[in-house]
Amino acid sequence: MDIYDFKNALLIGFFMAFMIGPVFFMLIQTSILKGARAAIAFDLGVIIGDLTFILIAYYGSRPLLEKIKDDPRLFFIGGFVLIIYGLITYFDKENKKEVIENTKISNIPIKNNYLKLFIKGYFLNFINIGVLAFWLGTVLVIGPALKMNQTAIFSYFGTILIGYFITDLGKIFLAKKLKNKMTPSVIYSVKKIMGIILIVCGVFLMLKGFIPNEKIDEFIY
Repeated sequence: MDIYDFKNALLIGFFMAFMIGPVFFMLIQTSILKGARAAIAFDLGVIIGDLTFILIAYYGSRPLLEKIKDDPRLFFIGGFVLIIYGLITYFDKENKKEVIENTKISNIPIKNNYLKLFIKGYFLNFINIGVLAFWLGTVLVIGPALKMNQTAIFSYFGTILIGYFITDLGKIFLAKKLKNKMTPSVIYSVKKIMGIILIVCGVFLMLKGFIPNEKIDEFIY
């Protein structure tokens, strides 16, 4: 892989990190509410999810992958899971009073379940069939350009994921700086907004399985 491919891969990773979606918002929320280490654990799960899709796209057969990415049932299931996840986040048992009490003892280190956060990141990314479609398209474009050289291909996609992770680290530590400015009411509102965002993303994912892309574009624009 030459220097041009290296820079191109890094740029793809950089721009991927700013793709607006449930993972983007959940990463910011985790950094603000649970700290940088928790957000990194969550992000590593997301990246392993991406790596799983890359391996599926590379080793899987093209006809099978084309069928999977266009199967409306998978969009429906993924969207349904996102909606349930959003409802759980929105109707969290933790009320505003508990948030205030937690804030009062904020000087005590938070005990995070990093494995659970890692699995959450992996699961949230893996249920998004659009991510599979993205990696499939990228493999189909980049593979022939790199003459289907396995070493070059994996180096290219490895660089993309490194660029993605480095950019996410910047987002995580930037979001962490906002933590001291977060009042209990704002923290409570962030969780509510996060739940709404997940529900909206789930609805759009379900619609994507049953409504042609052209109709969705007409509705948005």
